[in-house]
Order: sequence, then structure tokens, then C-alpha cells
Amino acid sequence: MKSVIVIPARLGSTRLPRKLLLDQTGKSLLRHTCESAAKSTKAQRVIVAADDPELVAEVESFGGTAMLTDPSHTCGTDRIAEVAIELTDYDLFINVQGDEPEISAQAIDLAIEILEGDGEAEPVLMSTLATPIRSRDQLEDPNCVKVVVDANGRAMYFSRSAIPCPRNWSDDWMDINTNTTSPLRQAVQPANFLQHVGLYGYRREFLLKIPSLAVPPMERIESLEQLRVLHNGYPISVGLIEHPITGIDTAQDYAAFVNRVANR
Repeated sequence: MKSVIVIPARLGSTRLPRKLLLDQTGKSLLRHTCESAAKSTKAQRVIVAADDPELVAEVESFGGTAMLTDPSHTCGTDRIAEVAIELTDYDLFINVQGDEPEISAQAIDLAIEILEGDGEAEPVLMSTLATPIRSRDQLEDPNCVKVVVDANGRAMYFSRSAIPCPRNWSDDWMDINTNTTSPLRQAVQPANFLQHVGLYGYRREFLLKIPSLAVPPMERIESLEQLRVLHNGYPISVGLIEHPITGIDTAQDYAAFVNRVANR
């Protein structure tokens, strides 16, 4: 199966204006993300799906490939679906956020492996990732999206609220469960609470279907586009990684990233 990484890129940003073009490290944030994504051993290509010609010009300046997409798209999935219409020779599409310059190749490869579905009775239509939550503050932070999975490693629900919600708190619940074999395709043992990692993989035919799916109230309430898939009865398979992927949302996030780059 042929796999392509598509990075949806939007020039506008509420909390950190024009963040994808910030270049205090000597490279734009978008370039860092493209170069990290290109380290995947399973994907054959990286393409940026941009909403503005300025982003296209930036990608082309460092030898990357970009496609200009409809600026009216409201989510990254719809932007990637537009690209998938043109790319008929790829089977699997991986959605990597443009503001994740330290995305790991191993995480991308895991999302692809799940889609390839060795031993699956039915083809996996969509994959995503999760990582253990290790503090109560993180669990209760609405900016940290949580996911609950079933015994087969499929998502049951995503929420900005704590799920499962503790009726009576115990610090022991933050421990990683070392007595149960993980259903999540990794050696890392599952925790009681999982943070959703916003990296997605899709089979092409399913990706093209997503923009036409009914948008449920819970998607609007939680502001989580993946809930549209669950609402319409389609499964999302979840892989577990040990550490979260750090995105850049604020000036403080970017300053910390610049500092990490300087100290490598």
C-alpha cells in the first residue's frame, strides 16, 4: 500500500498569528514539521495542503511540495480530502498537523501500520494515537483531549472532559497499568486515562466520504471533528505511544521550541 503524509496548513492562527512562518531557529515552523515528517520509513511522500499562496511559496522555497486548497475549509480533514481527490495513486493518507515540528517518525509509522491492518478481520478505515495521562492537572485540562478505548483498541469516545470521570478520586488511578496486556498495538502498557494525540490516518476511500458525513451536535459542543466519525457509526482504531507529541499553540510554546533547538 502506498502512503502519503498530508500536512494541512492554515496561515491564520488566533493565539499565535502566522505561526507556521515563524523562523527564529533559521527555519520556518512549517519546514521543521515537513522535515520531521519526512523521516517516516513507511510513507512515500510529504505534501502540504495550504490555504494561502504565501504558505505554498514557503514550502517550495525549501524544495517541498504544496497544493493550494480552498480557504473556506473549516477543518484539516476536509482540506486533506481535497488533496486526496487529486492523488488517486495513494491508498493511505496521514494527517500531520503543521504546528508539530517534533513529530516522531515512529508515531507516523504506527498510524500507517494500523491502517495496513495485519490480521484484521475487516480493513481499518481510520487510525489515530493516544498516550498515557500522567497527572491530574492534565486530566482536568480541557485543552488536553481524552479518549476511551474498548477491548479491541477502538475509540469509544473523545472528550475535553475527564473520561472516564472519577466518582471518588484516588491517586493510584494515575499509575500505569502493568498487569494487563495492552490492546493498543504497542509494548507500552495502557493507563486508566489516555490523552488523544491529534495524528490521523485514513484509507483514501473513507477519507473522501468524511466531508459528506452528518455533523452531530457533540462535534460542535466539544469542538472535536473526530466525533463525526463515531457518530456516523465508523470505528477509529487507536495506537498507543509512550510520550505525547508537542504542538505549538502559543508564543510560550514557540519560545520553548526555539530553546530546545538551540540546545540540541
